[in-house]
Amino acid sequence: EPRSAWCCLAWTLLIVTMNSLVFVMNLLLMFVIFTIVLLPTIVVVYFGFQCHSQVLHSAARYCKSILDDNSSSALIILGFIIMSPLIVVAMAIYCSLARRLHLFMCFQPYSRAVYKGVKWRWYEEGGLCSCAKGWNTQVKAWV
Repeated sequence: EPRSAWCCLAWTLLIVTMNSLVFVMNLLLMFVIFTIVLLPTIVVVYFGFQCHSQVLHSAARYCKSILDDNSSSALIILGFIIMSPLIVVAMAIYCSLARRLHLFMCFQPYSRAVYKGVKWRWYEEGGLCSCAKGWNTQVKAWV
């Protein structure tokens, strides 16, 4: 049964707010995971750029005694080379965590606001914390 206009508007605002919060939480989780996994690349590239004479040319002791232009260039190249596999690892960790925590089940369809009696998507799947249920190891990644 369809909702009234004002009720539909209120439910739409609630669902948009919920979906926005879920999106921000997913984005924050992705940012944290990518930052932790890509930290070696960030550090290597930072020191390479910091000690290269054509870029920043820091006056730090380690730049004068350990790193010259050739080694700084090598650090920059190494950092960009190890970035690709680390991005793949970070994305695999995020996708695995999102799948285990059922993060994408928190997004609600717009039909929840339009019609009365439509159940919440996470309610149909066994509640917010469906972690207590046994894991189905036969489920494919695209399901």
